[in-house]
Amino acid sequence: MTFSPLELTLILLGSAVLGVVAFRMMHLPPMLGYLAVGILIGPHALGWAEQSEATHGLAEFGVVFLMFSIGLEFSLPKLMAMRGIVFGLGLAQVVLTIVATMLFGWTIATQLPPSIQIGWQASFALGGALAMSSTAIVVKLLTERLELESEHGRKIIGILLFQDLAVVPLLILIPSLGQRPDALVETLAWAGGKAVIVLALLLFVGHRLMRGWFTIVVKRRSQELFMLNLLLVTLGAAWITEKAGLSLALGAFVAGMLISETEYKHQVEEDIKPFRDVLLGLFFITVGMLLNVRLVLENWWLVLVLLGGPVLLKFALIAGLAKLFGSSDGVSIRTGLALAQAGEFGFVLLNLAGGSKLMDPFIIQVVLASMVLSMLVAPFIIAKSDRIVMKLSSNEWMMQSLALTKIASRTMATSKHVIVAGFGRSGQSLATLLGEENIEYHALDLDPERVQEAQAAGRQVSYGDAARRESLIAAGIYRASAVVITYASTPSALKVLHLVHELAPTLPVIVRSHDDTDLDRLKAAGAAEVVPELMEGSLMLASHALVMLGVPLRRVVHRVQAAREERYASLRGYFHGASDAGEDSDLERLHSVTLNGGATAVGRQLGEVDLAGAGAEVTTIRRGKARLEVGPGTVLEEGDVVVVRGVADAVARAENRLLR
Repeated sequence: MTFSPLELTLILLGSAVLGVVAFRMMHLPPMLGYLAVGILIGPHALGWAEQSEATHGLAEFGVVFLMFSIGLEFSLPKLMAMRGIVFGLGLAQVVLTIVATMLFGWTIATQLPPSIQIGWQASFALGGALAMSSTAIVVKLLTERLELESEHGRKIIGILLFQDLAVVPLLILIPSLGQRPDALVETLAWAGGKAVIVLALLLFVGHRLMRGWFTIVVKRRSQELFMLNLLLVTLGAAWITEKAGLSLALGAFVAGMLISETEYKHQVEEDIKPFRDVLLGLFFITVGMLLNVRLVLENWWLVLVLLGGPVLLKFALIAGLAKLFGSSDGVSIRTGLALAQAGEFGFVLLNLAGGSKLMDPFIIQVVLASMVLSMLVAPFIIAKSDRIVMKLSSNEWMMQSLALTKIASRTMATSKHVIVAGFGRSGQSLATLLGEENIEYHALDLDPERVQEAQAAGRQVSYGDAARRESLIAAGIYRASAVVITYASTPSALKVLHLVHELAPTLPVIVRSHDDTDLDRLKAAGAAEVVPELMEGSLMLASHALVMLGVPLRRVVHRVQAAREERYASLRGYFHGASDAGEDSDLERLHSVTLNGGATAVGRQLGEVDLAGAGAEVTTIRRGKARLEVGPGTVLEEGDVVVVRGVADAVARAENRLLR
């Protein structure tokens, strides 16, 4: 079936949109959607799209921009801070995976038919591809689970960082392996020499020119010029390395690394993202198009063997190495489970090996299928990692029990305290203010280094996950006066809200969010208040702007307070005192009404009293030391303290309905 260029473009775009939407709805990474689309519309399935030089060229640009982004993320201080993990654990994982794959290839080479041969060059290329893990999938899942700063999270990021760096020499080595055996050493030496010369020139000359040139461009104050310059630098560096006989992606990596040292890094990162994501999506579609579904189904047993073998090998290898480098059983197993799958750079290297004729097309097909399947199962493996760890590690229960015991011992003598979920900048600022008001608090955080330093400074913080029932109980949730979630993660906040509602239904929970997007979901889940940081930033920006424009400070403060009162229910109203006499009677106020034995509301449901008809609302009902859930069906008893909110006349009418 032949399509015009426009029709082919529409097919690719339409299929990509539908595929990404479907996988997003299943909470799976878009990359898997692109792969599935490529398999479906490729020449081996529906046959709507064929591999062509144009699609291959665009796909290669996707890899170029991916490597450029990796270069942007390259940070020498970060690399040095994690050098033990990166150059210890990461280096060992990549090297041993390649060695194990080469040994396996040598072992089975004698069992294969003469028509299918696996040389050491093919085994090396295959080992490099299998050594990679998916940065996109793993980082996304760790972020959602709030595990990036945990002990196993840091090890995972360190290994992924080395894998990204290892791609650079592999991009040079693999094409060279396709040369004649007698000329291999000479080819590798020549490729290595060219790489050193070109990289030295790019880094030395580029480092001097990049900041100055970008400064000249930025001073023109043109977004269009900035974008054109960015594309010129990226593709220009890629062209230089290609002309030197190296890969396009290598030059793009160096360009990104040079820009990462300038103050324009973050702007470049945002501007390049649309190009990178679209072209990279096209690359994954072309990878999917390579897969021969019929051939895979005919050899399903071999695909399953190649799925289970590398996944189990990488899991055992990484877990063992992590244990060897001093990690606990639980951390080692979690690290291995997170990195057992294949990665996006694996497809790049496999594609490169196929283009260099290092492997039989049949082997590429079955390996490609197993890699795609491993990435599909990765989210489910990581989601079940806690259960798997509990089954595989005999001392994990003891380690977790010890951590919970430490939390409980620190909070045992504390009551009416605030449980602070997360001890980042927001959590630490809150803790400082609470301490100045002599209010007890206890924070839970998953960054072991931060917890250790904060504890040494005398802060009340423990290593623990606020999204776990046991951690909240150990932190004294039954004795606490409030819970504050200081990190902006809706999935985790919903989990904490569910647990708090289950353990202590009347305990107020204040949630920080990025914006108002998930306000209704958080409120419905039981949040007493949701504080969007974008709104607070906007209010501060507006107040400073108004003051600078000459608006009286008192009027600015009044406007900001009015905006907050409209947005935050808990800030509306105040308890009226003698010093407030003569203030505007239209302002909302709070008033506590104690129900004595003769009060008409005693024994009746709150809905029957109909305080809304009086123009007031009930914010709180306290019975002794307990805070009751406010609802129409709440039965009032003698001694209850009912806090009503409204303007002066409404509060008076409400009190009259409650007492007489």
